Amino acid sequence: MVVIIDPQNAGISGNMVLGALLDLGAHLNETKEIMEYSASLLGEVEVKISSINKAGIKSTYVQVDAKDTKPIYYNEFKKKLDNINHDLLDEQVIDFAREVFHRIAVGESQAHGTSLDNTHFHEVGAADALADVVGASFAYHQLKLHHEKIYSLPVALGGGTIQGAHGRMPIPAPATLNILKGALTMGGPVHSELTTPTGASILMSMKDEFKTFHPVFSPSEVGYGAGTMDLDFPNVLRIIRGSLPVEQDKISLLETNLDHLSGEVMGHLFEILKNEGALDVSIIPSIMKKNRPGQLLRVICKSKDSNRVTESIFKETGTLGVRTFPLIHRSVLQRKIIPLEVDINGRHQMNFKVGMRDSKIITARVEYEDARHISAKTGIPLNDVMVQANEAFKKQFDNDK
Repeated sequence: MVVIIDPQNAGISGNMVLGALLDLGAHLNETKEIMEYSASLLGEVEVKISSINKAGIKSTYVQVDAKDTKPIYYNEFKKKLDNINHDLLDEQVIDFAREVFHRIAVGESQAHGTSLDNTHFHEVGAADALADVVGASFAYHQLKLHHEKIYSLPVALGGGTIQGAHGRMPIPAPATLNILKGALTMGGPVHSELTTPTGASILMSMKDEFKTFHPVFSPSEVGYGAGTMDLDFPNVLRIIRGSLPVEQDKISLLETNLDHLSGEVMGHLFEILKNEGALDVSIIPSIMKKNRPGQLLRVICKSKDSNRVTESIFKETGTLGVRTFPLIHRSVLQRKIIPLEVDINGRHQMNFKVGMRDSKIITARVEYEDARHISAKTGIPLNDVMVQANEAFKKQFDNDK
């Protein structure tokens, strides 16, 4: 599965993230209870959740009414966070909230030139920020999005200026800009603040990677979280859940015909090309011009490595030409090494190379070197060791289903 966070139209704030997660199916009453409990450690808070229409888009709006207005120092705030204790909250949810607030504190400290100890939250209300962040963390984990690959599209920042605790500031606010270092961002499309420090920090803690456009995927669920302002376009954050097709990467295929190299040199060539970035090297017997026996050297490599690998082929073989077939698409399964203890004339730890798609095992086979070692140790033929190991793996994981 894959998740796409889409702030390219109206930016991102804490309550917009919450609204989108609730729209995706997070438990409304439990999330509301968590928000009000968490924020109560700092002051009185009321959370209202409603379904509204934003310029034609049905979305979920989360409104947090907090009484606190005083700044709070980061160290004091961390102690409040550590005191959160609720049956619905586990340490994973709290750790995510800690990460979000640490990003905000670092962004503020860099903007004002202070240490973290002397940093205080003033551009965000402490109680409503606590409600937004802990609530978003709870909903995010309840939907199990932390197990998914999360992409973000470019972040709309807004533009113009805004009145803050230190006077008039440009948009985005300095702390927001610091939090978004390394992100893809764009100004506009209105003279208002579209992305807040809290929203930016939640995004940076959730995302795995930024994309300019949607990747190729099949959407299955969409959630819309509404912002507070009424604009002349839908002021909503969109979070999309879906699945990717079989992963593809771009490779180059390199070929050349050889008829003048010894077996020793050809064997050495394998290691040289692998070290230069070749993904696969094969040597195929062939009949060449004038009916001479020769070999077809075929090399697969990532397109970015093709020039370097080609240079090595010229250098090591002395060939006069290398054929290049660029930008060939290769469909690949997710790959993983899984260790398993197997009983083959005694207990042995073996590694299995596993191909997966959408967290399901598609193919698995024992690593050759492990099988060879056990064959030599036990005297059992190599092929028998590999058959027994692969059967044991299949039995183990069939039982776990």
